Amino acid sequence: MYPSRLASRFGAGFRSFRQDRPMTDDELRQVAPSIFADAAHESRSAKYAYIPTSDILAGLRAEGFQPFMAAQARVRDDAHRDFTKNMIRLRHANHINEKAANEIILLNSHNGASSYQMLAGVFRFACANGMICGDTFHDIRVPHKGNIKDQVLDGANVILESFDLITQSRERMESLTLSTEERQAFADAALQLRYDNADHVPIQAEQLIRPRRQADTGRDLWTTFNVAQENIMRGGLHGRNAKNRPTSTRAISGLDQNTALNRALWTLTERMAELKS
Repeated sequence: MYPSRLASRFGAGFRSFRQDRPMTDDELRQVAPSIFADAAHESRSAKYAYIPTSDILAGLRAEGFQPFMAAQARVRDDAHRDFTKNMIRLRHANHINEKAANEIILLNSHNGASSYQMLAGVFRFACANGMICGDTFHDIRVPHKGNIKDQVLDGANVILESFDLITQSRERMESLTLSTEERQAFADAALQLRYDNADHVPIQAEQLIRPRRQADTGRDLWTTFNVAQENIMRGGLHGRNAKNRPTSTRAISGLDQNTALNRALWTLTERMAELKS
């Protein structure tokens, strides 16, 4: 049920930007300048194969992929700012207008902290949340050596081929109606993913599946998953802390935690679908 480790570890904070149209290079540069680093960090040895993320992005654009979201990890040492970990989420031209757009997630850095990594994702327009598919689908990693550009482009096409399976999985989730007890069980499991090993859980499980909008009042598995995911990621749910004082849940602010929780929630939902089927 739990996701595999990322190829890179992100810090406690990140800055991100998403558009409802393909992002320009100027917009990408403003939020994630490390995408356009013109060299590897000085700490890298001669064996380090440096290929700018911008070159990979140009290759992906040529293959029909366009960036809709970018993020960059925050750094304490400003000397690493232009080389630190970044994320780009891209959609292929064939999937841009779907009600839930399938995306390729590209992660990289130029200071040796990560390899190129590609994951499959889904963007749901209703709540502007970007889900990341679990271990069922591809997790492709390309080390900084050899013919990086061709390997990354090949990996992107492999993920593109899996989009039909992701769409089928989503449609199966939409077709499965959950009982009250099943929704409660799902919420309990999702809450454990969010507060794993915590001494105190500040909210009740049913709060996770309480919708924020009228359109999300359905009882199917896909809607239940979406509501729980949005409530976990955005936070703001009122509860009680360990001293029984009023508190609110925090939004997920780290790229690493965001990615790991998203993948775990997707995997949990797929397991529930298998049991229901």
